[in-house]
Amino acid sequence: MPVAYYITHPQVQIDAGIPVPQWGLSDIGRARAAAMLDQPWIGSIRRIVSSGERKAIETAEILARHLRLAVEVRERMHENDRSATGFLPPPEFEAVADQFFANPHSSIRGWERAIDAQHRIVSEVDTVLGTNGADDIALVGHGGVGTLLLLSLSGRKISREADQPAGGGNYFAYDVGARRVIHGWLPIDRPVQLGAGQFS
Repeated sequence: MPVAYYITHPQVQIDAGIPVPQWGLSDIGRARAAAMLDQPWIGSIRRIVSSGERKAIETAEILARHLRLAVEVRERMHENDRSATGFLPPPEFEAVADQFFANPHSSIRGWERAIDAQHRIVSEVDTVLGTNGADDIALVGHGGVGTLLLLSLSGRKISREADQPAGGGNYFAYDVGARRVIHGWLPIDRPVQLGAGQFS
């Protein structure tokens, strides 16, 4: 049965002077994306689909060059829309993100509502998987919508309890045929450990 790997971009080069969707990977992020290529689960991937944000595309391109595959870009796989506030200093961002997950039916400071972001990412991924065939697939995106997708796939309500570890550069695996989450968030650049990141 095909497996879908949802991969979040690793660390980015923060620049308050440009829109967040245009941020690229930092040197650390690029190094972690390169280290991902050594992991055994990478070899089975036969299709790569990415969000249209620069940091996701750069992560997908590192993977694509290694596997000699093309990158398909799906604009609707973008992160939750935070353009109303733009860049926020980390402590302020974390506080607003807490509210975003805690109040999914409300727009926090003009952000896209969590429930809307979840419907968007679930619909987009459903469309992609519906045209995928039997191959393993990498979906390259972001922590916020990735968490919302993971919650939906595992039948859990929206909350921040399933958020990816800080820094980005994590992935979860989903058995498409069985409609079952194989494991939750794990770092992209470390070997899988039995029992790690499992949902009960």
